[in-house]
Amino acid sequence: MSGAAADRCRIPRAFWQTVELIGVPPAALLRQARLPATLHLNEQGYVTTAQYFALWKALEELKPEPGLGITLVERADTAVHPPSSLAAFYARDYRDGLLRIARFKRLCSPEHVHVAQGKAECTVTVEWPYASEPEPTISTDVTFASLVELGRRGTGQHLTPLRVELVRSRPKSDVYQKYFECPIRFGVARNALILKSADLDRPFPGHNQELLEILTPALAAALGELQARSSIKEQVKVVLKRSLASGRPDLSDVARDLGLSERTLQRRITEEGASFRELLIEARQELGRQLLSDPSAEIDEVACLLGYQDATSFYRAFRYWEGVTPSRWRELHGSKLH
Repeated sequence: MSGAAADRCRIPRAFWQTVELIGVPPAALLRQARLPATLHLNEQGYVTTAQYFALWKALEELKPEPGLGITLVERADTAVHPPSSLAAFYARDYRDGLLRIARFKRLCSPEHVHVAQGKAECTVTVEWPYASEPEPTISTDVTFASLVELGRRGTGQHLTPLRVELVRSRPKSDVYQKYFECPIRFGVARNALILKSADLDRPFPGHNQELLEILTPALAAALGELQARSSIKEQVKVVLKRSLASGRPDLSDVARDLGLSERTLQRRITEEGASFRELLIEARQELGRQLLSDPSAEIDEVACLLGYQDATSFYRAFRYWEGVTPSRWRELHGSKLH
């Protein structure tokens, strides 16, 4: 495996369902984009960045409506999103959700969503390293509207960005102003979504109630098993397993979730003969085995749920733990998984 993400993008089932809702048959869209006619029937199928862009441009040609990307996002059913992406809607807060989305996108496509957090502003930009042409405007609209929709649906509040910056010229329609409800700058040097930093701390009410249900069955089983135990080490690992997908949680994050001060948590971990770093490694090892035991979970998705920046880092760590690659581990333990 190489250090860089491969030039391949997975098209989620939600995309095909949503384009049908707006009156565009998948077969017609694929024909217009000059892509394989059965691509929409293969959930494990991938396209290159160029093919992905062609798909969006074809949609714009078949449905030349202002703000079509925003319409797609508003009509999309989040229930059909992959577990790692869907988990963002049940994150701890808006920041947690944004980071989950950014990490998931990087693992299932070469799209890099950069989230730069400042004191008053949080700037979101998108990079396509394999692109030979600018990202289609509808694709940019879908990404930005999806992140705004994540905040609105997750918090249950009608959040608005601080501003939106778009490279394209100003359109005649006011659809963007109506949706984002913030200053929009057209004709600028980059596409950027600027959020209010204060909004990132807004909690998602659905976090505790539904998180386990939208992850893989193996993750839910692992957490359910550990919740029955009472030692501080196991409690810490439960929290870590819930939080890994949004990045590398630190001691303060876990202490807050357990209702303890950092000092108290550190003391109790030490009293049980462990360290926070050791528990983080154990949590990843245990959860990694649990997730890989589910044959339907893709290895890239497992890497995402374990909080790795890329699948290569997960492969390296897993080989260090187990002496074999994740794929080989599945082969060796296949008979025990059924």
